[in-house]
Amino acid sequence: MAKNPVRILVTGAAGQIGYAIVPMIARGVMLGLDQPVILHLLDIEPAAEALNGVKMELIDAAFPLLKGVVATTDVVEACKDVNIAIMVGGFPRKEGMERKDVMSKNVSIYKAQAAALEQHAAADCKVLVVANPANTNALVLKEFAPSIPEKNITCLTRLDHNRALGQILERLNAHVSDVKNVIIWGNHSSTQYPDVNHATVTTSSGGKLVRELVADDNWLNTDFIATVQQRGAAIIKARKLSSALSAASAACDHIRDWVLGTPKGTWVSMGVYSDGSYGIQPGLIYSFPVTCEKGQWSIVQGLKIDEFSRKKMDATANELIEEKSLAYSCLN
Repeated sequence: MAKNPVRILVTGAAGQIGYAIVPMIARGVMLGLDQPVILHLLDIEPAAEALNGVKMELIDAAFPLLKGVVATTDVVEACKDVNIAIMVGGFPRKEGMERKDVMSKNVSIYKAQAAALEQHAAADCKVLVVANPANTNALVLKEFAPSIPEKNITCLTRLDHNRALGQILERLNAHVSDVKNVIIWGNHSSTQYPDVNHATVTTSSGGKLVRELVADDNWLNTDFIATVQQRGAAIIKARKLSSALSAASAACDHIRDWVLGTPKGTWVSMGVYSDGSYGIQPGLIYSFPVTCEKGQWSIVQGLKIDEFSRKKMDATANELIEEKSLAYSCLN
């Protein structure tokens, strides 16, 4: 039996990440090779012509799984009956702008989009916020879409998770399928804490801890963390543009695992609504290690946290508390 198409919204769809992610979704990278999709593409009025160009290319690519494309600058039309919303659109920080100015612009964008999603999206709509500040944009969206369950609103830290995996793979000359269970704690910002204390590598003689195999605590506690935290800036320096391909790929990974489930014994990092686990203030959108099953995520419990990790986890939580109060001051 053919499956019914899933409606997927991509906001900021004429931008770099949008251009990278729509062919991935249309090829089945996000939801599998047996799942038809209808793409809803939203962007702002000045990008309408470019957005139409993206629609034309999607038609020209003749993707077998793509059952329709809605390309619009009207947020209500874009949100109509969507099952999954990938929120890529946001206001980027420009030179000379204060953090509060950027926050204020994004608060108003996410407030408006939250209202449209709440009124017009499918009842079980899953939301992934990609645009920065991602955790706080997701929190604003949650505040203004109270009927969307808090478990359905997440933000992207899978990019950071994948970046951490990439650094370990390069260091150990390992294959991606052999390394698992790194963790990104906290904010999708330069205060995030990439943690390898529970990560393992499958070797010919069984599973080994990453920390044992790397055998260089100094690198793992300094350069490794800094490289992952600053990777976005390094890519901007190299490309003169921000991460697009890797961000799009990570967004597909995030939704695929959320919808289809994580492999047994493997967890991934997702920015989710804190319930107080690991002493993190409830009501923040914070990146935790999670497992997914039957379309639901659960925070991995019972991991041992050492003093070094505790400090890093609290520092990134404090930044999120600050961001939250800044966002609320913009709302008022």
